[in-house]
Amino acid sequence: MALPEGRYGTPRGPLPRWARWSLPVIAVLVGGVVAWVGYRNLGTAPVEAGQTAFRAVGDNAVEITFEVVRKTPERPVVCIVRARADDGDEAGRREVLVGPAGGTVRATTVLRTSKPPVTGEVFGCSYQVPAYLSTR
Repeated sequence: MALPEGRYGTPRGPLPRWARWSLPVIAVLVGGVVAWVGYRNLGTAPVEAGQTAFRAVGDNAVEITFEVVRKTPERPVVCIVRARADDGDEAGRREVLVGPAGGTVRATTVLRTSKPPVTGEVFGCSYQVPAYLSTR
C-alpha cells in the first residue's frame, strides 16, 4: 500500500551512522546530570536540626531548644529559628551560630517576638555561616 503523494512530505532515509551513536550517548549524559542534580538536592541533608522544646517567656519572647546533627562536625553551622503567633504569622526570626562539636549538639536561644508567641521552631541549618556570625 502506498501513501498518498504530497500528504506526508518526502520520505527520508535512515539516520546517518554518527547520529545513531551520538544520540544515545547524549541521552545517557543528560540522564546522568539530572540524576546527580536530583541526588544533590533531594539526597540526605548535610545538616539536620530538630526542635526539642520551646517555652513562651512572657508576651514578647520564646525560648527554643534544638538539636543539630551534621556530617562534618568540625565545621560551624548557622541555624535559623523562628516563632509563630496565634494567627500563624511569623512573630520573630533569628540566626544562631552553632560551633564545631562532635555528635549531636543541643542549643538553646531566646527569641524576641513582635506578637505573643505560641510556638518556636527550627526553620533550617546551613554550613554557609555569614561573616557577621563568624567567630574568626
